[in-house]
Amino acid sequence: MSEIVLHHYDTSPFSEKVRVMLGVKGLAWRSVIQPVIMPKPELIPLTGGYRRIPVMQIGADVYCDSQVILAEIEARHPEPPVVRGADWAVNLWADRQWFQATVAVVFAELGDAVPKAFIEDREKLSGRPFDIAAMKAAAPYARAQWRAFAAWLEDGLAGDAFLGGGSPSLADVAAYMNVWWLSSAAPRAAEELLSGFERAEAWRARVAGLGHGDRSEMSPAEALVVASHALAAPPPPSEEDPSGLRPGDRVVVQADDYGRDPVAGTLVALNRSRAVVARECGELDMLHVHFPRAGYVLSRA
Repeated sequence: MSEIVLHHYDTSPFSEKVRVMLGVKGLAWRSVIQPVIMPKPELIPLTGGYRRIPVMQIGADVYCDSQVILAEIEARHPEPPVVRGADWAVNLWADRQWFQATVAVVFAELGDAVPKAFIEDREKLSGRPFDIAAMKAAAPYARAQWRAFAAWLEDGLAGDAFLGGGSPSLADVAAYMNVWWLSSAAPRAAEELLSGFERAEAWRARVAGLGHGDRSEMSPAEALVVASHALAAPPPPSEEDPSGLRPGDRVVVQADDYGRDPVAGTLVALNRSRAVVARECGELDMLHVHFPRAGYVLSRA
């Protein structure tokens, strides 16, 4: 089974990265809408505890984190090529430093309109207070940082339609996430912070015009049935790792920033870019759960 199933929700900024990548590639995919906050009873059985969105599923292979999702899409569908040069470093910067500035600007703008249930959920996800008052106080700094990052975008577009040149690259996909989310959630702030950046404004429209590929809906229950009827694909090749861990070891995988819910299983592949863990899941039988090597902590169980 090679059908792409994306577990997401429409306002998720990290999911927008994946949706744009699917648009660049012109791919058909199934959309499974998951809850914005916990509980997520039809996602956790697939991931073994990982609760962040998005998650991609192809048969009995489950891909956690947009980094490994984008890498898998590129590997399976190399045309047109998207990843080039130092794009993965740009991706991590956009995911972390620029995204944190976007979070502060967005929630300072939304203020007291943020639902209590959302705040409580994000506190559990991050392990620290989700303090709207603190975000409001930090907003001037966050806005200045956000505009500085957008200026890099403006400068990077001099002479070309995209950051990757004449065609979109992973750098475009990654940077667009923050512009898209701010524009969607706090349009007044986006207008102010992009003011005067004519190339960035035109680029935003070009990236939006790439679309999201061919989307069709699937229920979460249907996605679980797909997993239960599939076999995991052969894992990627392994190589020696500084951790000393090898395929066959019992391991625990956790994100190193937030959403550190541990996923336990048997290591079936480990290389410079990916860790793959096999999990026996009762009615779902055996799943392979894929994580990026960068940004995740892998330890012996």
